[in-house]
Amino acid sequence: MTGVVLRNVIKRFGQVEVIHGVDLEIEDGEFCVFVGPSGCGKSTLLRMVAGLEETTEGSIHIGARDVTRMDPSERGVAMVFQTYALYPHMTVAENMGFGLKMTGHPKEVISEKVGHAADILKLGPYLDRRPKALSGGQRQRVAIGRAIVRGPEVFLFDEPLSNLDAELRVEMRVEIARLHKEIGATMIYVTHDQTEAMTLAKKIVVLRDGRIEQVGRPMDLYRDPDNRFVAGFIGSPAMNFLDAQISGGKVSVPGLKADLGLPVNMPEDGRKVSLGLRPEHLELDPEGESHHVELTEALGGVSYAYLVSPSGERLIVEERGDFRTEAGARVGVRFPVEKAYLFDAETDLRLR
Repeated sequence: MTGVVLRNVIKRFGQVEVIHGVDLEIEDGEFCVFVGPSGCGKSTLLRMVAGLEETTEGSIHIGARDVTRMDPSERGVAMVFQTYALYPHMTVAENMGFGLKMTGHPKEVISEKVGHAADILKLGPYLDRRPKALSGGQRQRVAIGRAIVRGPEVFLFDEPLSNLDAELRVEMRVEIARLHKEIGATMIYVTHDQTEAMTLAKKIVVLRDGRIEQVGRPMDLYRDPDNRFVAGFIGSPAMNFLDAQISGGKVSVPGLKADLGLPVNMPEDGRKVSLGLRPEHLELDPEGESHHVELTEALGGVSYAYLVSPSGERLIVEERGDFRTEAGARVGVRFPVEKAYLFDAETDLRLR
């Protein structure tokens, strides 16, 4: 069994603490994605697992081994970086087998392992080419193949698709998902793109400022966020938030009809809360006039209307079907009460 376990992991650069006591268990064969905004510590945490950053306090286990103070070469991990880091003067086959060559493996073994990785990644026709003759997606597959050839216990991916265009990103997501299904190894993947996280992960770890905000399966985080940060980060477009107030056992929201008030089991009148509504759960009422349509985006099968509420807050509404709102129109807004989320305005914690 080759899972990864982090216990009270802390990282300091000088006197500045950037990772604050992280506890995490990643199961054998699991695809785990670290996601969060830039600067949240996700790449630092990954590099600590790889041994490229020293762990200040706490412990890291890979399988049964405590690797906290081990050299990176002894940890049984292989890392795929954002940059391909291929040797331009070497062929694809030479790039993929270089690590084994440096550790003294026989040519026959290297050739066999390179051929196997090339079959998995459909790189057979390109083995004699040099990197400059490859597309960006092919170069990234070579970088992944170099990791496969090493036969690691754990694969680490540090934003491997961020240099690719939109179409190639989709293709490579499919390739990486297929690779995980085929080889079944434990994989840890870092991205700031929550779409990648949602489509690839079995487990998502949402990070903010060096701390874990929530861990769970993608749709569990989407449907049941613990706080406003997770609710706003997971989902595209992001969740809408409206300032609201508890009054008479209901939530009062400027610009929404009174009969859409949300009953809550909280006695404190006057308590300030945030009402969270996902764009796909909002509906436009063409007979209403409470919201101004600032902009519309037609994307084919789906469109998005950007609204401004009476209190100046902005809302995104997803539209499907033939109905399309025009910019400049005034519309009403309604939503199913059971689809709304409530968050405490001071702590940002979910009110359940």
